[in-house]
Amino acid sequence: MSAITATTSRTHPAAAGWPVAAWMPLVVLPVVTRLLTASAPRWVQMWGLAISIYGGLKGLTLGVSSEGRKATALGQAGYLFLWSGMDADEFFRRASQTLQTRWTEWSWSVGQIAVGAWMIVGVAPRLVGKYPLIAGWLTMFGVVSVLHFGVSHLLSLGWRAAGVNARHIMHKPLLATSLADFWGRRWNLAFRDVAHRFVLKPLLPIVGCSWAMMAVFFVSGLVHDAVISLSAGGGWGWPTLYFLIQGAAMWFERSRAGRLLGLGRGFVGWLCAAAVVVGPVGMLFHRPFIERVVLPMLFSITGAIS
Repeated sequence: MSAITATTSRTHPAAAGWPVAAWMPLVVLPVVTRLLTASAPRWVQMWGLAISIYGGLKGLTLGVSSEGRKATALGQAGYLFLWSGMDADEFFRRASQTLQTRWTEWSWSVGQIAVGAWMIVGVAPRLVGKYPLIAGWLTMFGVVSVLHFGVSHLLSLGWRAAGVNARHIMHKPLLATSLADFWGRRWNLAFRDVAHRFVLKPLLPIVGCSWAMMAVFFVSGLVHDAVISLSAGGGWGWPTLYFLIQGAAMWFERSRAGRLLGLGRGFVGWLCAAAVVVGPVGMLFHRPFIERVVLPMLFSITGAIS
């Protein structure tokens, strides 16, 4: 999941126009999932919460989309289950031009799946005995590689090959030259779209750009706390603090002092953005999560394979 910048290409309906029923899956699914998985392993609880929150957000974006409501049931099912993005209007709107896919994209996405799977079943198990925390981090990197950069990209390519405007939710994040660039245009654009529509834009005229931006990071932190800390049964507040640090750093990046220091552009911007994103990442994926959720998941995966 990511925060966003304060610019947009089109205006979305006001909060008053959002159907109440569209919010129900986001409210009901996580609660029901939590109750059903209360006695399950913590890693099962984590995936249940993540999928239910994600599914609730998908249902919300479909429910408030005028284009989505006019789509066929098959098209709606494709949006809900076979694409990782959350811009329903763009997904269902007919593309104005032919959407091209390159063979390098297909190869890259397949390679990401292969590398991620190798990390999970090939590398991490060899290290778990002597270096459990390193094994846990490699497992997480593997999961992100498989899902966010592999499967998600393949789904995007498949839809685009069929003429559907289904952009990939990851856009070369390693090339980001600022925090605004990383969180707003490159990392997890699915959550960027949701946060932009339902948090940033409604708050902009009320509290202004800076506080609306901070609200986006705060909401992102709460969502991550709900998935990470709740399933781990510890580490409360650390994911939220991580995202508040991102918001504060982005505010400084845009300040006069930040501009004078060269933040937000070039190599300096890239280096500072990388330091802010990676440096405190231990707050986001804290030790209780690694030890109680990720490592037991790794043991279950390798045990099932062997």
